[in-house]
Amino acid sequence: MARHGGRGWYGRVLAAAVGVTAVAAATSVWTAQAGVVDRPGAGASRPSAGSSNPARITTVSEEIVHASDKGAHAVNITVDDGPDPTWTPQVLHVLKEYGVKATFCMIGPEAEAHPDLVKAVVAAGHRLCDHTVSHDTAMDKKSEAYQSQEILNAASMITKASGGVRPEYYRAPGGAFTPYSRHLAASQGMRPLGWNVDSKDFELPGTDAIIATVKSELPNGPTILFHDAGGDRSETVAALREILPWLKQQGYSFGFPVR
Repeated sequence: MARHGGRGWYGRVLAAAVGVTAVAAATSVWTAQAGVVDRPGAGASRPSAGSSNPARITTVSEEIVHASDKGAHAVNITVDDGPDPTWTPQVLHVLKEYGVKATFCMIGPEAEAHPDLVKAVVAAGHRLCDHTVSHDTAMDKKSEAYQSQEILNAASMITKASGGVRPEYYRAPGGAFTPYSRHLAASQGMRPLGWNVDSKDFELPGTDAIIATVKSELPNGPTILFHDAGGDRSETVAALREILPWLKQQGYSFGFPVR
């Protein structure tokens, strides 16, 4: 997976990582919010927004997933780095227009700052993904304690902002997974999530270039990466308006990453 970073707005959220709680405290907070961890196959349910009784956690596979739960001729739309008050509502509108569900990989402080948008994502039937606190694309070079803080604190922020719905996936910024981070996320019910098609929309290459990149990389696999924050995402919104109906015309269905 290609690493991407350097988008200036992350300076704001990087500060959130400074002075975060120690790993033991973070784990305690997350466990208190999330409930008791079950063995795989124990059948945890997803609580509805506002639930006062969080469901038990079911551990999932720690292997990075790319496949779609709708089978071989399906795609997974994934949207990273939000929520953003300007662009997330526009992305949600386009997805609703074409009847498509997506997975939103959220930055913890952004979810905390915009709980109304997190709830809107959940209410529309989309899924949540933990994309860490500070989007540190070098976190695979950092200590396990640091990785824990990034993952667990973000999960807690997203869960609280959603009204009790936990992230179902974990996507490492820039693909900076480690065996430790994958195991930790999986133990908290979050399947490590990769991608096959990088739209390169974060580079602002133009709508036509985004569309061309997606079409050319689609043979690589079903999980497509877009962004709804980190800069001007008007090109992404415009590209989705063309890509989603085109995918339907090609006979693709839309699913979620395998859990």
